[in-house]
Amino acid sequence: MGMSVPQCLGQLHIRKGVVGLATGAGFIYLLYKAIKAGIKCQPPLCTTSPICIARLAIERERHGRDSGELRRLLNSLECKQDEYAKSMILHSITRCVYLLEAEASACTTDDIALLGSMLDDKDNSVKIQALNTLKAFSGIRKFRLKVQEHSIKVLELISSIWDSELHIAGLRLLNNLPLPDYVHPQLRRVMPALMEILQSDYILAQVQAIRLLSYLAQKYDLLYDILNCQVHANFLKLFQSTQPGSLLFEVLVFAERLSEGRNSPHYRAVKWHYNEQSLHEALFGDESRLADRLLALVIHPEEEVQIQACKVIVSLQCSQDVGVRPSVCQPSRSYFNSGE
Repeated sequence: MGMSVPQCLGQLHIRKGVVGLATGAGFIYLLYKAIKAGIKCQPPLCTTSPICIARLAIERERHGRDSGELRRLLNSLECKQDEYAKSMILHSITRCVYLLEAEASACTTDDIALLGSMLDDKDNSVKIQALNTLKAFSGIRKFRLKVQEHSIKVLELISSIWDSELHIAGLRLLNNLPLPDYVHPQLRRVMPALMEILQSDYILAQVQAIRLLSYLAQKYDLLYDILNCQVHANFLKLFQSTQPGSLLFEVLVFAERLSEGRNSPHYRAVKWHYNEQSLHEALFGDESRLADRLLALVIHPEEEVQIQACKVIVSLQCSQDVGVRPSVCQPSRSYFNSGE
């Protein structure tokens, strides 16, 4: 039976008591022998652990050999498995996609379809792992369009299941994809859910939600739906300096894009009507306290927050009136006192 290094050193200590004190070079030699014996008697690595599998697979790919691990995992996913097994298999597939580029690129669109079918599983953990796996494959150009086909299903999951981990996984996937125009009707339907996620207290989900909303705010046909979306009365708490800097920055980017969008000649050409509890009224209405929040953020400890707050202030001050040259920035109704 092999011994660990401490055990070998223990044996050395016992022998030292029997034979006598070893000194100088003799002791160093005995210590070397003990350590060498301890290393030799280490048990073999467990080749069934995920780390060992990944190491072996990477080593094989480095030498131009296909480990076959990714294909075995995908094939096992087609067999009947319980929810826990499916989650673990999907997690392992995700790791392989990131680690084994050649094997991942050799997969087929049928494999993507199989992974997409996991979004219909009754277990949320399986759905979450499937979303993570699809995001991994979305980083490979040849699969982007195939993964994109599941966008509507992902939006449906986000809006119908209140689970922070699922929201994070789904939104990360959507933020990694270009969303085609045919998805816009579904986006309009899930807008209230996205706004609720933004106003939740789970930072990671909030950041992913605001990134998606900022992207959508640049789409003219969705801008009104976003601005007229109902929000909580305390929506402006998202602009408080006590919020994490990562969230504050994203919220300020969102506000700047909304301001730019509503001030565009194309948008101003239509007379829009907003409900009293809308995002538009919270940010840009006559009773909005956004200006106070922005001025407080100008002295925020994080420089990127300061800069972005200034950008929003400039955007609010530079509303373009109808008939004014696009290159000219004229102040309209000011959100700030002249002294400020």
